[in-house]
Amino acid sequence: MLRCFFTVVALSFTFFINSSVVANTNSDTEEIKIITQRAEQGHASAQFNLGNMYYNGEGVRQDYAKAVEWYEQAAAQGHAGAQFNLGNMYGNGEGIRQDYAKAVEWYEQAAAQGDAGAQFNLGNMYYNGKGIRQDYAKAVEWYEQAAAQGDADAQFNLGLMYVGGIGVRQNKHKAKEFFGQACDGGRQDGCDQYRELNQQGY
Repeated sequence: MLRCFFTVVALSFTFFINSSVVANTNSDTEEIKIITQRAEQGHASAQFNLGNMYYNGEGVRQDYAKAVEWYEQAAAQGHAGAQFNLGNMYGNGEGIRQDYAKAVEWYEQAAAQGDAGAQFNLGNMYYNGKGIRQDYAKAVEWYEQAAAQGDADAQFNLGLMYVGGIGVRQNKHKAKEFFGQACDGGRQDGCDQYRELNQQGY
């Protein structure tokens, strides 16, 4: 069974501050003040970073609704990370009413810019028929784009789809190839599936 992940980028991202902006201070309060000022001035990267800070409760009280506000401002300027995070927040109903169709909209925008996480999640949405009509062939297309960027979860899901002939013609040789890539990317279940197909002579 394919798994659907809604993981916000901020969970695995450390926000980076331009060192020239805060060269004269070591104070977290000063850094937050500077980021907030830049965000209010319309800088998309600062808006994204501030969204991350509110999402994680880094230097500010955790507030998902505030995170959504700042991500929306950055996303409106085309920031792919913010678009991806909004997709996740709509998908999870964090700080905003859960809305799979809205999640799909934001994933589409980030995926069009080459965001592998958004491509993977869009594949999941098509696979599961959440927020969009179920379409296994479309799921395969998005997984392929994410897999081409080294996304081990997408590679693993493609392996499953080729084994089962879901959205593609069944091809266990191709499945083994994708499982091998997922294994190389750190997915133990990819290694297990690869070994199993290998033992079957594929």
